[in-house]
Amino acid sequence: MTRQMKFSGIIPPVPTIFTDQGKLDTEGMALVIDHLVGAGVDGMFFLGTGGEFSQMSYDERVAVAEFVVRYTDGRVPVLIGTGSTNTREAVALSQHAQSIGASGVVAINPYYWKVTEENLFGYFSTIAKSVDLPVLLYNFPALTGQDLYPAFVKRLVDAHANIVGLKDTIDSVAHLRDMVDVVKSAHPNFSVFCGFDDHLLNTLLLGGDGAISASANFAPDISIGIYRAVKEGDLAKAAELHRTILKLPRIYKVDVPFVGVVKEAMKACGIDVSCHSLPPAAAKLSEEKVAVVRNVLTDAGLISA
Repeated sequence: MTRQMKFSGIIPPVPTIFTDQGKLDTEGMALVIDHLVGAGVDGMFFLGTGGEFSQMSYDERVAVAEFVVRYTDGRVPVLIGTGSTNTREAVALSQHAQSIGASGVVAINPYYWKVTEENLFGYFSTIAKSVDLPVLLYNFPALTGQDLYPAFVKRLVDAHANIVGLKDTIDSVAHLRDMVDVVKSAHPNFSVFCGFDDHLLNTLLLGGDGAISASANFAPDISIGIYRAVKEGDLAKAAELHRTILKLPRIYKVDVPFVGVVKEAMKACGIDVSCHSLPPAAAKLSEEKVAVVRNVLTDAGLISA
């Protein structure tokens, strides 16, 4: 089997917008999708960490996936998060994503058990074998407790032609470098994305492919600008934009989970959406925390004081 489509560029991990009653807000989702497509993103990733997949039921995840694929209507690639602590559920969600026309699926490793390497290999292999869609791996060891290290990722990519990329949410230039060196040296079309905003420039200079990071939801021009500047060889412009993005990571420490923080940042930047989040996240951030969010954005020059 030949390698499938290549993903690259800036792909926001899109928040799921809810009403104050905790129901899917389709009008809000439509507003966000239109905004991101208009900003020039290279794709969208739904039902990831910031999309609150871990707070949703199976049926809620299915409903979100169906709406976003239908509404996006092929304007940009749509990736659906299908990872689970339950392999059977991950397979069912992946097959559902395929049936509705998603461009690919993104699978995080099981985040309750620390499983053996063979069982982890079996988990990802089962997902990959269950669909014809491209599969991206999602490495977030701070939340799963288990790292997808480069040699293991290469073993999976060697075995499955539809495993085409990875979101590496790890605060380590060395890890990103080794992922590029080990996996892309054997599979040049494999896509390596950073998950942290401030690693985008590093990732691109190391030979990686872009970012799937939260600030692309509220400040897409910054990440898109860095990506395009590097591709055009304008490293001075990339460095200037990088200095802005370096001011943003502290925003995620305002609250944990940080899902409401991203929504408040979007609202502050002019995207008028509901900031309601599902428990155990706070339904709404306190006024004090919203003020901190605004201060970070002001300091970065993204909004006026």
